[in-house]
Amino acid sequence: MKKNYDFGKAKRGAVVKTPPGKTRITIRIDDDVLEWFRKRVHESGGGSYQAMMNQALRDYVEREAEPLEDTLRRVLEEVLPGSARKKAAKKKRKATRKKART
Repeated sequence: MKKNYDFGKAKRGAVVKTPPGKTRITIRIDDDVLEWFRKRVHESGGGSYQAMMNQALRDYVEREAEPLEDTLRRVLEEVLPGSARKKAAKKKRKATRKKART
């Protein structure tokens, strides 16, 4: 190890550049929430807990914009037994096609 180092040509800032469309921030997350995401990533075989948190936030934002009728249909499809679920899915496809025509 040297006694002195020359930092005259050094650059300040992050070592890894932030990709376009991303913003580097610092936030405080409750320990239990952070642990939950880390555990899920570990159980799924690896990956990025930050990417998983980003996706969870994105899903929330998209669902907030989702019309109430679509939200109810999605929830009912998850809850109803098989045959009723198929009928609901068929009804949804039909409504989607009708919406596309207009």
